[in-house]
Amino acid sequence: MKSSFLKSGHWPTLLAAFLYFDLSFMVWVVLGPLGVQIARDLGLTAAQKGLMVATPVLSGALLRLIMGVMVDHVGPKLAGAIGQVVVIVALLTAWLAGIHSYSQLLLFGVALGVAGASFAVALPLASRWYPPEHQGAALGIAGAGNSGTVLAALFAPGLALAFGWINVFGLAVIPLGIVLVAYLILAKDSPDCPLAKPLSDYFKVLRDKDAWWFMFFYSVTFGGFVGLASSLTIYFNDQYGLPPVMAGYFTAACVFAGSLLRPIGGAVADRVGGIKSLSLMYMLAAAFLCIVSFGLPQAWMGLALFVLTMLVLGMGNGAVFQLVPQRFRKEIGVMTGLVGMAGGLGGFYLASSLGYSKQFTGSYQSGLLVFAGLAVVALVGLTFVKGRWRTTWGAVNVAMAKV
Repeated sequence: MKSSFLKSGHWPTLLAAFLYFDLSFMVWVVLGPLGVQIARDLGLTAAQKGLMVATPVLSGALLRLIMGVMVDHVGPKLAGAIGQVVVIVALLTAWLAGIHSYSQLLLFGVALGVAGASFAVALPLASRWYPPEHQGAALGIAGAGNSGTVLAALFAPGLALAFGWINVFGLAVIPLGIVLVAYLILAKDSPDCPLAKPLSDYFKVLRDKDAWWFMFFYSVTFGGFVGLASSLTIYFNDQYGLPPVMAGYFTAACVFAGSLLRPIGGAVADRVGGIKSLSLMYMLAAAFLCIVSFGLPQAWMGLALFVLTMLVLGMGNGAVFQLVPQRFRKEIGVMTGLVGMAGGLGGFYLASSLGYSKQFTGSYQSGLLVFAGLAVVALVGLTFVKGRWRTTWGAVNVAMAKV
């Protein structure tokens, strides 16, 4: 299995996709780990803190659609190179000019969304090199680049304490520049890239109801992952009074769990089928979010529950993208953009709703409970469509991988 996987694709491109995705995700969510210090210096309210960390997520969600179209028109390698240059310029501008107001902070958050849009490039860059039976593993490895959120949570608060939070943006340019050079050397577009189509053709996929189902399913799994990754440093600081650096370590543990399990989730879905594994993930995610919403009395209890939540959400991310390439093989570029956009919208909703929940109720409970309810709705929806999927495009005589 391992040998056939390594021989079936192009591992330098897979590595390049992972590195690009990893460092992009690091800067995409960097406002979350820095949120406590930024909010203190700019005097932000709870709702403003929520919107601060949610803005890059929303921007990244919308830009994923644009990047998905770029992938199919100019190729994933060039699209990724352009995205990386834009992010580096945005970081340098913020570092040199400074951020002195809430409006400037939100504008910077919009620019960071380009990093979040890397999802729509890295996944098709890797996917097009691998056959259907290895899609879960390949996209799981490339998608494990969301572990970059771990780097942000681990290092950003400590660097901000030592050098000031504005200088963290300048420091981030160093690893991003190194990865850009490696990406240009290692990445290669697959010869199996489909021919570019008129822009109107890309939106024909929205006429297919399966596209909307996948968008919704990913808005819960990835939306939950990135929404929590962006918010947990502020949550642990508000809920348990942890200092920013310790809150960042707690967040890093949670995010690491979700990132580590994404490729495992893809591999498990390859083995048992994406529908079966995704159904279990939704059940567990809903249960864990309900429990943690009650505000557990000790910080370590909250940490344990959020780690479990991120574990199942990470596996769910891998499971969704074990299914998407099977259903939309020829439209993988635009579908990656659409599904990724929906995931980002879910993350924006969760991050912003947690801030507003804290602002207006004094607790994070309502925000967490509503998202748990969305996981239940996703489970019901998956139960509704699985019969049709398994007898049409997922039938044994049609699919080359388990559905």
